[in-house]
Order: sequence, then C-alpha cells, then structure tokens
Amino acid sequence: MIDEIKKYDADFNEAEFYTKTDHIFIMILSAIMERDMSSVKHYLSDELFEKYDNLVKEYEHDGVLRLFDEMNVKSNDIVDSYVDDNGINVVVKIVSRYMDYFINEDGDYIRGVNDHRVELDHEVIFTKRLDTKQLGEVRRCPSCGHSLDINASGLCPFCNQTIDMKDYDYIVTSIDNI
Repeated sequence: MIDEIKKYDADFNEAEFYTKTDHIFIMILSAIMERDMSSVKHYLSDELFEKYDNLVKEYEHDGVLRLFDEMNVKSNDIVDSYVDDNGINVVVKIVSRYMDYFINEDGDYIRGVNDHRVELDHEVIFTKRLDTKQLGEVRRCPSCGHSLDINASGLCPFCNQTIDMKDYDYIVTSIDNI
C-alpha cells in the first residue's frame, strides 16, 4: 500500500506519517478540551473544523467541559488509500485510550468514563492535494517569509497569517468518532 501512496506522493515517509497522525489526533482532543479549535484549524478540512468548532461551542453553551484524561494513541495503521478529486486519501485506523467524561463549570462530574481508560477505534482520513507545494525543511510563512513552527498553531507569529496546510501537506478530512 505504501508503494501505491508513493506513486502520488513521492516524498511520503511512513514513519513520519505515523508520528504526524498521532500528534494531530492528540492535538484535536486537546483542542476540544480547551474549547478552542483554532489551534488545530490548519490540520483540518474546513468542514471538519466547522463540525468540531460547533461542537465546542455547544459544550460551552451547555456549560460543560469535555475532558480526555490519560490519553494516548495505542496504535495506528494505514488500512487503505485511494485517489479522488480531492487528492490522495490515506485511511488510518487509530486505536486510542483515554478517559472521556464531562464536568460542569464547577468541576462536578456529569457523565462519561472518569475512572478508567477506554479503548476506541477511529477511522481517520488524511488527504493531500495532488498539486501541493513543497513546504521544505525550513518552514517559512508564505506571506512574509518568517520562520514557522507549524505544529504550534499554524499561525505566523510575525504577520498573523494562518498557514493553510492543505496547500502543503495532509490534512484531516474525516474522523468517524470522537
């Protein structure tokens, strides 16, 4: 399957991709807990960002906080890949473990699992356009040229321009459950 992906993404590195999938998945959970999806916006398709941003707003409106304690990715595995009008799609099965529960704004437990970690399977689709630009080893803001840490927020600290990762790399276009 990796050879098939490399036909469309010659620079594909399996080990780096798995590290990236773990990192992004944990960042998404953290953003939900922090009620601020802007820190992962650059990793998500517009539709997925809107979905989770609305979910976070709903939690805030309801006066609840969703917590994911002791979270980690137990395993991840590329289970499929295909090309469509959006680009190369890599389907990853992520097995995660965490406690998933809600508290109110006073810190009182409302519902969920807060006494042991549960193990969940997630199907996550990462998509990379076929016409992406090279980001390069030294990542620089395409707007002003300032050095960037894309993992931080996707926002240039110098000119405040949001870096649209879909122009450069894989973004998450689907998550079956969180």
